[in-house]
Amino acid sequence: MLGAGKTTVLRVLEDLGWEIIDNFPVRMLEGLLDTPHDRNGGGDTPLAIGFDSRTRGFDPERVIAQVKALGERRDISVSTLFLDCNSQELERRYNETRRRHALAADAPVATGIRAERDLLAPLRRWADLLIDTSEFTSNDLQRTIRERFADTAPEDTTLTISSFGFSRGMPPLADLVFDMRFLDNPHWDPELRPQTGLDAPVGDHIRKDPAFAEAFERILGLLLLLLPRYKAQGKSYVHVAFGCTGGRHRSVFMAEQMAMALRNAGFSPTLLHRNLGSRAADLLEGGPRREKTA
Repeated sequence: MLGAGKTTVLRVLEDLGWEIIDNFPVRMLEGLLDTPHDRNGGGDTPLAIGFDSRTRGFDPERVIAQVKALGERRDISVSTLFLDCNSQELERRYNETRRRHALAADAPVATGIRAERDLLAPLRRWADLLIDTSEFTSNDLQRTIRERFADTAPEDTTLTISSFGFSRGMPPLADLVFDMRFLDNPHWDPELRPQTGLDAPVGDHIRKDPAFAEAFERILGLLLLLLPRYKAQGKSYVHVAFGCTGGRHRSVFMAEQMAMALRNAGFSPTLLHRNLGSRAADLLEGGPRREKTA
C-alpha cells in the first residue's frame, strides 16, 4: 500500500547490502533477473525489487504469475513481502505530507486508498510475508526489517575514534564529544610540551591525574552501553571524538587508550588524530601559566 513504508524498507535493505530497484516495469522482470547483478564480482548479491500501484504495467495477477514461474527455477530463490497499513492511518499520513494519492485523482484520499486496497487484495492474500505498519514509527519498521534480514548485513557499524583541539574548531560530524580539558595539561611541563599523547612520558603524566582513571572507566562504560544500541537502531557510522585545547596531548592519549579498550571489547575502531601535527602554541593553551607566589 502506498504510504505503508516501501521506501523505508528498501533503504534498510540497501544498508544491509542488497541491490535495490524500485518501480521496475513488470514486463521486464524476467530479463532483469537473467542479468548478473553482483557488484562485487563474487557470491550472490541479494536483490530487492519494489512494486506498487504506480509501477508501469502493474497488474497484480501478472506479478503473481511471474513470481510463481520464477519460484520454479532452481537458480533463483524468490520471496514476497507485502506492506499493509490501516486506511485511517494511511489517510493521516497523506494529510500530514499533503501528497495526492495516485489513484484518487481529484477525489478524496480515502477514495484512492479504497481503490488501491481492492486492486492489491490478490497480492496481499498471496504474499509470503505481511507486515502491518499501522502502529509503526519509521524506526519501528527499520528495526523489524533489520531483525528479519540481519544475516545479510556485510559488516557492523563503522566506528571512528578521534582526537581534536577545541582551539581549532569542533569536529562537525561527531556523534559523541568528550572534553578532556579537566585533566592536568602536559603542555605546561617544558619537557613534555614538544611531545604528544603518543609518547609514554605524556601518558604517564595524564594517568597521574586523580580524575583520569574514574573518568576513563565511566566513558568506556557509556560507550559499551551505547554502541550496541546504535547498531540495533541501524546507525551505519558512529564517530566518538575526544577534545582538549590544542589537540596534541590529552585528547590524543585518551583516544588511543579508548580505542585500545574498545578493541579488547570486540570492536574495530578507526583511529584519527586531527590536530596531532599542529604546532604547540602558548596562545592556543590560554597564555603562559603563572606560578603562584607566597
